[in-house]
Amino acid sequence: MIFAQRPRTIRVMFTPFRDGLQSVFGGKVRLDDFLPAMQRAAEVGIRHFEFGGGARFQAPLFYLGENPFECMRRIRQALGPDVDLQILTRSVSGVTLVTQSMEGLALQARLMAKNGTTWDRNFDYMNDVDNLVKTGQPIVDAGMHHQVCISMMGLPFESTRAHTADYYIDVGRRLLASGLHIDSICMKDASGSTSPATIYHTAVGLRKLMPPEMPLWMHTHDTASTAVSCYQAAIHGGADGVDLSCRPLASGTSQPDVRSLAHVLKGSGYSLDIDVSVISGISRMLDKALKDYEYDPAATTADARVLGFPMPGGAIGPNIHMMVKAGIRERYNEVLAEMHAVVEAGGAWTSVTPGSQQYWLQAFNNVLYGRWQKIDAGYGKAVLGYFGRTPLPPDPEVVRQASEQLGLPPFDGDPLQAAPNNIGVAEDALRQAGLEVNDENVFLVLSSIVPGRKMETNEGLRFLRGNPKIDIPLKKVPAPEPAATPPAAGPTITGPVTTQVSVKEGDRVRNFTVTVEAAAGTVAASPQPTTAPSTPIYSTFGGAVEVVDILVSVGDIVKPGAVVAQVEAMKARHDIRTPVGGQVVVVHAKIGDEIDGRRPIVSIA
Repeated sequence: MIFAQRPRTIRVMFTPFRDGLQSVFGGKVRLDDFLPAMQRAAEVGIRHFEFGGGARFQAPLFYLGENPFECMRRIRQALGPDVDLQILTRSVSGVTLVTQSMEGLALQARLMAKNGTTWDRNFDYMNDVDNLVKTGQPIVDAGMHHQVCISMMGLPFESTRAHTADYYIDVGRRLLASGLHIDSICMKDASGSTSPATIYHTAVGLRKLMPPEMPLWMHTHDTASTAVSCYQAAIHGGADGVDLSCRPLASGTSQPDVRSLAHVLKGSGYSLDIDVSVISGISRMLDKALKDYEYDPAATTADARVLGFPMPGGAIGPNIHMMVKAGIRERYNEVLAEMHAVVEAGGAWTSVTPGSQQYWLQAFNNVLYGRWQKIDAGYGKAVLGYFGRTPLPPDPEVVRQASEQLGLPPFDGDPLQAAPNNIGVAEDALRQAGLEVNDENVFLVLSSIVPGRKMETNEGLRFLRGNPKIDIPLKKVPAPEPAATPPAAGPTITGPVTTQVSVKEGDRVRNFTVTVEAAAGTVAASPQPTTAPSTPIYSTFGGAVEVVDILVSVGDIVKPGAVVAQVEAMKARHDIRTPVGGQVVVVHAKIGDEIDGRRPIVSIA
């Protein structure tokens, strides 16, 4: 138990409307479904909200058909001018998953400030101080409160060199000595895997370095049921603020409910700057508003295994939803078991985005293809140094494999200088599509550019053209049973008919010649046209995936094992290979189509 020497109020940033939505639903919740509860929270006195950035920038654009900037404007209008609205940005990646140029990050900062943001929490998953200093300057220039993060994580293996209190304090020391304007510091543990003792000693060490008026914040997740203990440790060490949520978007992979920490602090001399009596009403509004959404138990249930696979709550939820959609949910536990290997071999960067996604995709590839047989592009570039310096040296063999498979040398330069300035690319794409070229449209396209993906699949362009992808995790409504109808009469045959049949079992296709004898006393049917037998090639995923490239055309001759298409699953590209050789006779799909294991991509004869 902790006790204050004198009464002290702890500030709260209220997170259900950004991190809560992301942790539980991957951010895929329509604005109109939660805005009334958010407005009510402001009306009853809550003054500091998280409302954008992270997946709540990409999810509206990629999956809901909503403009994230319009969402921000509507929230600001609903909540009024006096509340603080905070976003989350990812250092060199900003609100995207790939490294942006400084020009792109400056455009991002101006747009965020213009659309209602007052605080910007900026983190770097490598804890690379140079990255944080350079990407923090546009935030300062845009006039927002600049909160810089020290990213924390509990390692699934022993190390005395990284992810210790001394390591985190040194990151803070270098940030404060950099000359960059810093308004506050946040200790950010996205996976809820740092021990309370490490948090306490880090807070004590940072408070000794920080100006007394500079707030120290703590952010964690309740995935391992330790968040309240971690918040107590941070407060005891000198933290001034914490992040809290409310049910049904609290605990599990999200932040603790306000009421939990308020209860623990009773009688201690510490109190929260939120009236907990108002939380029940907000929770009831959210219960009603989200009643049609499908809650996955893995995103809402505490799981102490996270201490061995440090994955943030904000990534577990989206990854589960993607696995369900791709039809591979049953392999979730296998991917978790592989996380230890990819964290240690990679160099122990922290599991905040995009680092968590890189860990996840490499573990996913190791499960699907064999360990290190397919290096994920993001993971490979991370071990090669393209996003900054890893906290620990990566495994030399994995570095070699990554360099060989990706065709890239190791890199020790400035990630921001190496990043392409895609503003011109986005402007050209808008002009070619006949769309207005303005800052907001440019950034929607810019933020959706993914290396290696064709521009016709760019989610910003798709949204602006009026054909966005819609993928909302709603409960399945059973279809009504169709009325029984008698089977339609088919053609009657009188003589033997021979045809070709292909049978697909997993990745194996077998061709058979089948002869059907006529039934006695039947009448001959009209002759039916026949076609040459062909083999349909399907996605290797049973669930829905997007076709991102077609690599063959009608008439092409292919050999067994050739890559005929690529699909995107789990935010990564996967090759679709043909098990048979021959000539491509039909291309059934096109780039941008969403298909499942029942619809062929091409057919080969």
